[in-house]
Amino acid sequence: GVTEGERADVPILALRADIDALPIPDTKTDCPYRSTVPDRAHACGHDVHTTVVLGAGLVLADLHAKGLLSRPVRLVFQPAEEVLPGGALGAIADGVLEGVGRILAAHCDPRVDAGKVGLRHGPITSACDRLEIALDGPGGHTARPHLTTDLVTAAARVAIDVPALVARRVDTRAGLALTWGRIESGHAPNVVPQHAELSGTVRCLDLDAWRDAPDIVHEAIDEIATLHRAKSEINYMRGVPPVVNDRESTELLRRAMVARRGMRSVESTEQSLGGEDFSWYLEEVPGAMARLGVRRPGERTVRDLHQGDFDADEYAIRVGVEMFTAAAFLETAAARG
Repeated sequence: GVTEGERADVPILALRADIDALPIPDTKTDCPYRSTVPDRAHACGHDVHTTVVLGAGLVLADLHAKGLLSRPVRLVFQPAEEVLPGGALGAIADGVLEGVGRILAAHCDPRVDAGKVGLRHGPITSACDRLEIALDGPGGHTARPHLTTDLVTAAARVAIDVPALVARRVDTRAGLALTWGRIESGHAPNVVPQHAELSGTVRCLDLDAWRDAPDIVHEAIDEIATLHRAKSEINYMRGVPPVVNDRESTELLRRAMVARRGMRSVESTEQSLGGEDFSWYLEEVPGAMARLGVRRPGERTVRDLHQGDFDADEYAIRVGVEMFTAAAFLETAAARG
């Protein structure tokens, strides 16, 4: 719908921030913005993303009140980015893209210095799905494994062989990769268990290969499980497609950064194997995501995403605000033609 300050006849520029935290403890020390909630931390920089969009909104609202900004801008604060298939689908269903002509976002990158952003036209993230496998079969005494399914060995072979098989059944340039995060089986050293579980993620650089991935993974698991006389139950959960930046939106962000901070503020970046539900917005409208540098210049240690000690140089917030406000001005100028 149309909210106060938005015009039905002008396409809206949307700025999106994800707001959810991760279920891990915050291990930063002597830090005023350290999490106060036990076993919860903004270890993916979503607090930075939220602050950037809030800051941009405050600046743009002030400029709009002064008659200096005619292009309507919508701020999107989205929950559940970390939960597949992502909160973006719910936000879209609730109408956040109604009237939107373009949507922009930024994501913290601890490998890029604060003061810079990484940009890329085309895919900038990967597709990401989740996989859970249950293996079952007769157990027994470890003295007589030949009378059992030997599920620990079966689970080990699935863990080792399935990723290799999957990678060989698509074009290697597709970057299809299966990585395990959990393997669990058994309770005693002299008992062959009757049940084993594995869970992990499937990531892919290529959209077509991502569409084929469920069948490829199912087939490989069934082959290895059958070889070891184990029954398999597979739960393949679709996640998110790659974030694919369109050329015009990427150029808009580049021009915004150059206008505010010069040519050296923009770096070319590679496609990441991380997943991001911002991709669902780009299935509907044009847009782009920038990699917002958050590394303190000169710092050699990378405080990586999804780690309890992840941290960001707060200077990056100012850079993100400047990028989004400049992009809004450039969009306004383009609309005036």
